[in-house]
Amino acid sequence: MNAFFCVMKIQERYDYVVNWFQKNMPVAETELHYTNPYELLVAVILSAQCTDKRVNMVTPELFRRFPEAETLAASTSDEVFTYIKSISYPNNKAKHLVGMAKMLINDFHGIVPSEVEELQKLPGVGRKTANVIASVVYEKPAMAVDTHVFRVSARLGLTRGAKNPLQAENQLMKHLPEHTVATAHHWLILHGRYICLARNPKCAQCGLTEICAYFKKQNK
Repeated sequence: MNAFFCVMKIQERYDYVVNWFQKNMPVAETELHYTNPYELLVAVILSAQCTDKRVNMVTPELFRRFPEAETLAASTSDEVFTYIKSISYPNNKAKHLVGMAKMLINDFHGIVPSEVEELQKLPGVGRKTANVIASVVYEKPAMAVDTHVFRVSARLGLTRGAKNPLQAENQLMKHLPEHTVATAHHWLILHGRYICLARNPKCAQCGLTEICAYFKKQNK
């Protein structure tokens, strides 16, 4: 481990990571399949504690039956369940989807809101989901912290001592250049999904080991 790591300041670490991703992952997008804000909102709600791959297997048929919020709002959770039963927690998510669609129609004129605070009023939409919609659909500087983002940012030393997603989000937002926030969310997710795995990270395939706090600790 070179001396640069030892004396690197927190902002220098962020700059290093951002520059590396900009060069090595210039295109970073959600792997959920969608064609409009409503579809992405449904997909993100379904993706909680479930893989994007599984969600993408379910949504085509779901969207054919419920192509917009109006048809979903007019349905029942029992019917929605039949389309998403292979997803984790299908009962709760079916109820959330119908409730979300009804509120979208009644309170937001069928338009997916752009503000995180407004999005969080919708059933099934927590802060992480709201941040995803705000950043992906409306390109706002919102950082959704899922398990991958939480793990990777801690291992790289971007976050320090964060005990929950909100603390991690606040640290990331403090140091990331605003124009990179929306993309950085996908950088960290994809890196965690394919390289920086939870149990057996592929450090040999990672280009960030030079400044990685986790790698340094494992290779003392």
